[in-house]
Amino acid sequence: MPAQTATTRSLTRVITAVATLEGGGFLVHRPLPTRAVEQVDPFLLLDEMGPMDHGPGEAEGAPDHPHKGFELITYLLAGEMEHLDSHGNHGILRAGDAQYMLGGAGLVHSEMPSEAFLRSGGHRHGFQIWVNLSKADKALAPSYKDVPSDTIPVARPSEGVTARVLAGEVFGVRGPVHTVTPWSYVHVTLAPGARVEQPVPRGWTATAYVFGGAGSIGTREVRRGDYAVFADDGETIALENTGTEPLDALLLCARPIAEPMVRYGPFVMNSIDEIQRAFEDYRAGRFGEIKPIVAE
Repeated sequence: MPAQTATTRSLTRVITAVATLEGGGFLVHRPLPTRAVEQVDPFLLLDEMGPMDHGPGEAEGAPDHPHKGFELITYLLAGEMEHLDSHGNHGILRAGDAQYMLGGAGLVHSEMPSEAFLRSGGHRHGFQIWVNLSKADKALAPSYKDVPSDTIPVARPSEGVTARVLAGEVFGVRGPVHTVTPWSYVHVTLAPGARVEQPVPRGWTATAYVFGGAGSIGTREVRRGDYAVFADDGETIALENTGTEPLDALLLCARPIAEPMVRYGPFVMNSIDEIQRAFEDYRAGRFGEIKPIVAE
């Protein structure tokens, strides 16, 4: 009996990113959340930082602020950012690097341009993605991991396609970020005419964010700033470059949490009462505080 061919998922919707200012005033393009779409379970937020150019002394960031109840990955394509948090972690992201942070039971962190980047200015471009945690996992102790560019494996799943796998096991390689909620994070670059097809487990949420070039998903054209959400009606998702320039996209797939979700700013919980307790804990200083770096 011949083997069955995997079916490709169809599209449910395409959400267009909206430009907004975040933190101290840096530009982000945000397809999620919107007024109409609070989450694509378990994806809570997708921010494309920039792209934008800064003159010397102009770069802005996000000073000390709390997080609780979710995990996130920051991925930088250009520029430099410095991370500090109330658990004593410190790291600098440079082009091609990523970092993982588990907000869990709550912490305070800051994301600012590095001193060197602030002095020189330059081009900045990157992404931050928030993913929800189950009720039980929201109680986990916060954690942090630097992910240097040279630790992110590159796969070549088809002709004209390169894929950097940050998280999950995709195209025969495993990403260096080990998440609590099962999800995969892949940056694909397609040459003109190339096509990529990624297997996705049944029942998982599957999405793609296009941030360079133009292409198609089935018969639907997708362009820069389009966030495509797939139906759960097949075993793979597919994207094709129908333009004349390289196409860049993030393929983001995850197992849904399927629990009540209430968010208020940087807190994501299961009920309004839990949100109120999170505020109380933060105001009481239970998330800790960021201590200045002491020069050796």
